[in-house]
Amino acid sequence: MDPESAEPLIVVDGANVVGSVPDGWWRDRRGAATRLRDALAARDVATVPAVLLGAITLVVEGAARGVPPVAGVRVEAAPQSGDDHIVALVADNVGRRPVVVVTADRELRQRVRELGASIVSPGELRASISYGGRRESI
Repeated sequence: MDPESAEPLIVVDGANVVGSVPDGWWRDRRGAATRLRDALAARDVATVPAVLLGAITLVVEGAARGVPPVAGVRVEAAPQSGDDHIVALVADNVGRRPVVVVTADRELRQRVRELGASIVSPGELRASISYGGRRESI
């Protein structure tokens, strides 16, 4: 399949995006990842920037493992390092379709860029979905 015609893969570094909002996420990592997953699933594709249109894979790790997928968002629990899992996803897909990684982690950004992925910051993602972290008070 021609990479230009394949649906892009958007890989979201769940820990990095959740950690970019100081809302008490550390008290309930799985709940924070679930809220992010739900916001990704509810995104309005008519208003999302073109760079964020594609198949969404949310990578979770540690205490956030166990978040199930929902329609429109695949969830993968990293068996070890979330960064290593993201790099493996990029390596498996970048030759077949465009890949965008959402993270602010400098080392991870460098690793996936070297493989050919594009980068979007957590702030850019949060600006395009209704995820500002926890809605109820902590």
